[in-house]
This record gives sequence, structure tokens and C-alpha cells, in this order.
Amino acid sequence: MRRLAPALLLAGMLGGCSALPVASADLQGLLPTPLLLLGELHDAPEHQALQRDTVRQLAARGELAAVVLEMVEQGRTTTGLPPDTSESRVREALDWTADRNTGAWPWRVYGPVVMSAVRAGVPVLGGNLPRAQMRPAMGEAALDDTLPAAALQRQREAIREGHCDLLPATQIAPMTRIQLARDRAMAQTAMGALRPGLTVLLIAGNGHVQRDLGVPRHLPPDQAHRVVMALARDLPSAAMADPAQADRVWTTPPRPPQDHCADMKRQMGR
Repeated sequence: MRRLAPALLLAGMLGGCSALPVASADLQGLLPTPLLLLGELHDAPEHQALQRDTVRQLAARGELAAVVLEMVEQGRTTTGLPPDTSESRVREALDWTADRNTGAWPWRVYGPVVMSAVRAGVPVLGGNLPRAQMRPAMGEAALDDTLPAAALQRQREAIREGHCDLLPATQIAPMTRIQLARDRAMAQTAMGALRPGLTVLLIAGNGHVQRDLGVPRHLPPDQAHRVVMALARDLPSAAMADPAQADRVWTTPPRPPQDHCADMKRQMGR
């Protein structure tokens, strides 16, 4: 597998959205597939550039059925909007307003990806678990059975570490169920968007697309799919993905180190 080497030049503006680095997504050997799960690091702009290029390549081939986003709640969609719809109308349809989804999911970062799909006449669908369903999911013990015991424990450890060891022990299992419910919601949305001969592109964090822990665990056993994880790190040019996790790894230059836990502890006054 060739190492992906996105250029560091800036692309032009797309419909008013902020520019992203120029990138070329290597899809050779991944297609055809009815479902392509593309992972990312949320703070790596090269990864969103890869997503936009993936959208453009699939749309140019006439093979893109829909784009499903972790960044938008399930039930939100651009279906029915014409390709020349304004950005403001698209943001309204996806509830990507100024006071919501602009912290963790800034429009200037994801807008170019969304608008590439809209301009190509491809619907963009929210896949994430609605906030109103998160608390009920915390008590849904049946979600624990969607992963084998060892994988469930790994997922719980990931939740603990992701919250910088600040969660009370009693909250680890309920918070893990939210993660599982989010993966289930994204899987359901992607399955509902499948079209014969076309590809549904699902974009989410790497942990959500990971085959042994994420969305693939909630797909029917016989549902064909491909998984790509995007990592911001130095890897050998022939770096291969662990097939238990992904079919391919795309690598981009490392990001400057950032102590997210220190930031979280400051916010919590610890």
C-alpha cells in the first residue's frame, strides 16, 4: 500500500467554506464496496481534506449514494436540497447552526466536505445518536452484549482513558453504552442509505469505524464493507492496517502535541 502524502498547499475556497489542505485519497483496491467507513482524528485538517477528496472521487464516478456523518444527529439530512443550495440552508437542514456543533465540529473544518457532497447532488445524513436518546442508552444493559467480553472491556478502558481518568467508576459502563449506541445509530443510518451498485460513505472518528469495536460490530454479519483509518503519525511507507481493525491506514504528518487532559482538568477546576 502506498503511503498517502497530502500536499501542504491550500486549496481554493469552496462555496464560502474555509480552505483545507490539498489531499489525494488512495481508493485503489477499496472499491467497489457498498459501504466505506472512513475514520479520522477530529483535529487533523489533513483528514478532513482526505474526506473531501473521497467524496469528490466517488461522486465523479457516479458511485456515491450518500454521506453519513458522526458530526450530525440522526434524522437530520440534506435530502431534497438542490445542488446550488446555500451553505446557510445546508447548515439549517443539518442543525449545524452558530450555537450548536461549532465547538467539537466547527463548520469551517467540515463544511468543505459537506458542500462537496451537496454540490454533487449527494445527500448528507446525520448518523449520530440524538442527544435526547443518550440518557436512556446509559441504562440499556443489552448494549453490553453487542461486543464480546474482551472487546467490551477494551471499549470501557478507552472511555476511561478518553475522559482522562476523571469519570467515577460507576459511570464507565453507562458512558460506554452511549458509545455503543452511537455506533449502532450510525450503522442503522448507513444501512438505510444503501443503494445497489453505489457506495455509502460514513465519516467518523477512528474509534467509531474500527472493525473490532465500532460501527462494523452493529452491521449484519454478511454486510460487505471496507474500513479506512486515518492516522497523524510517522509510519513506514508500507504500513499495513491490522485486518481486525481496518482494511487500510492512511497516514498524514504528525500533529503538534496537545495535552487534552490538562485542558479538561482545567475546565473542571482540578
